[in-house]
This record gives sequence, structure tokens and C-alpha cells, in this order.
Amino acid sequence: MSEFDVIKGFAFDMDGVLADTARFHTIAWRKIADEVGTTWAKELEEGLKGIDRMGSLALIISAGGHDDEYDQSAREALAEKKNTNYRELISTLTPADILPGMQQFLDELKAANYQLSVASASKNAPFIIERLGLADYFEAVVDPASVAAGKPDPAIFAAAAKVLNLEPGQVIGLEDSAAGIQSINGAGEISVGIGDVNVLTEANVNFGKTADVTLDAIKIALGDK
Repeated sequence: MSEFDVIKGFAFDMDGVLADTARFHTIAWRKIADEVGTTWAKELEEGLKGIDRMGSLALIISAGGHDDEYDQSAREALAEKKNTNYRELISTLTPADILPGMQQFLDELKAANYQLSVASASKNAPFIIERLGLADYFEAVVDPASVAAGKPDPAIFAAAAKVLNLEPGQVIGLEDSAAGIQSINGAGEISVGIGDVNVLTEANVNFGKTADVTLDAIKIALGDK
């Protein structure tokens, strides 16, 4: 039996895997960075990938050296302001915003009777999945508020297997962030990284872009010729 033969399900990150909502996060977070007086930088933008809302806000505040200036109440208000801006932006999403190749890959998986879930750090994931017209593909969307810790902690990908009634070893996780890959690996699942191989160094399988992801390509990469 090959490594692939035991796979029964797939768990998808959303931002950067199913759709490019990362650009909306960037716009919304840059507004918050400007408000708190933190200079925006590419390194900061990369560091926010895969991190939940409050964790991202903490990184932005800390990057500007403003840790002592915002108590919990002020941070929650800033996070809510960011989310309001973000929801206005994602309300414009349509099925045309699904990243290249992902619709075909989802069709391929459903035709082969794999179970699918979403493991996103975004509390807006259900809304986005609806806007993209993908709700019928997924058995469940993990609520990040229901897990003990966000990525890179393995809790969210462990939950993504549990909601499918599968063991972690029966699930492949797809991610575009280093934190997400750590989460998948920590949960004991097979990790598929989509993006820069020099960033996603810990992924079991790497693809440069979403259009390259197919069931056969994953099988071959795992040695199932």
C-alpha cells in the first residue's frame, strides 16, 4: 500500500489556496498599521500569513514598538475595525475569484469521493466560501474560535480531520504559509505547500502555484506512480 492509499480527505486553507483574499487582508491591515503608527513592510506582510486576527494585530503593534500603548479593549476595537473594512472588501468576491485550477481540483476530488473541509484562520471563511460558490464542496468549515490556538499550532488542522470523522493520517492539508505547513505537519497530516519552496521548506509536497495542483500530481509526488 502506498502512502496515498490511506488518504480519505483533504483540508484546505482558504487565503492563497482557494482565493486571493490575502490582498484584502493587506489593504485592511495597512489601514490599521497607519492608524497605530507602524511602518508597513513586506516582511511584516509575510509574517501575517496564516495568523489569526488578534495575533496579526499584536504583530503589527509590536512591529512599531507600540505594545504598551494599547490595552485589550483598544486592541479588540482595532481588530473589529479591521474586520469591518475586510468584510466590505470580500463582499465583492464572486466565483471568478477562485484561484486558477482550484475549481477543477475540487471537482476532481468530489468525483473521487474524497471528503473536504476548510481549515482557515479567518472567522469570515464561511462567508467567503459562499461568495465563491463553493459551499457545496465542503462537509465542514472549522471555526477558528473553537480551537485552542491558531496556526502554527496543529489544533485547526487536527479539527479539520475530526469534523470529517477521519484520523489525521488519512488527510492531506493544503497551505500557502509556513505557519500553516507547521500546523498540518504538527497534526500528523500530509502537507502540500503552494508557493515559494524556499519559504515552505517543511512541506511534504510543493507546488509553485495553484494551477499546478492535481490529484495525479500529488500522487506522483508521494511516490504513487
